Amino acid sequence: MSDDLLVSRDGPVLRVTFNRPEQRNALTWQMYADLVGACELADTDAEVRVMVLRGAGDAAFVAGTDISQFSEFRTGEDGIAYEQKITGVVDRLARVRVPTVAAISGFCVGGGLALAAVCDIRVATRSARFGVPVARTLGNCLAMGTYSLLVGHLGPARALDMLLRARMFTGEEMHAVGFVAELCGDAELDACTSSVVDRLASHAPLTMWAAKESVRRLRQANVPNGDDIVRTVYGSEDFHHGVASFVAKRKPRWLGR
Repeated sequence: MSDDLLVSRDGPVLRVTFNRPEQRNALTWQMYADLVGACELADTDAEVRVMVLRGAGDAAFVAGTDISQFSEFRTGEDGIAYEQKITGVVDRLARVRVPTVAAISGFCVGGGLALAAVCDIRVATRSARFGVPVARTLGNCLAMGTYSLLVGHLGPARALDMLLRARMFTGEEMHAVGFVAELCGDAELDACTSSVVDRLASHAPLTMWAAKESVRRLRQANVPNGDDIVRTVYGSEDFHHGVASFVAKRKPRWLGR
């Protein structure tokens, strides 16, 4: 594991910390790979009963993928490869045998929202913010599996409201729709998470695995292929302009091509 993703075991709890607080814990390619390694560890260590994910500091859980890496993209095929990579990581997290808990403070955005969405239970502070604001920032899109997650959690109307208006939802709003299981004050995240974790660790492992795996299979049963969508968006002038504008801290001008 790299220093940007910290993994430790505390009794029956495997703790995973996204550790780039100065970058709001934005994910590098290596961090994605290390998260897969943490999932493997959770599945091979028989003492692990719960896996907890959180971000270092209070500013963010994960503020998406590190945007500077998108500067390497040249064609729509690069977008397909990227979204397939992210889908693989998200699916691997979904297949972890033990319950997964996302402890969220600050921004939970883009790829970070996908990781939180595929965890089994989410605990969040009232000041947490959730969204995928790419319609006003990068001009890219999501993988079909991520759209499926958002629609499954929020319903089509709220998911489209989040995506089309690039809305950031509050902790209270996400708790009201059931996405966040436990809502707490900023100073209470550790205690609230511990309460959830202790309860999970005391329950029957195979019963919980059966529930997790059944829900995962139901969700994935009818997810269509979306490569044509990803290819169109990531191959567009708008996407390349959006990335360059984001890195240069300029407001983009969308052309629709």
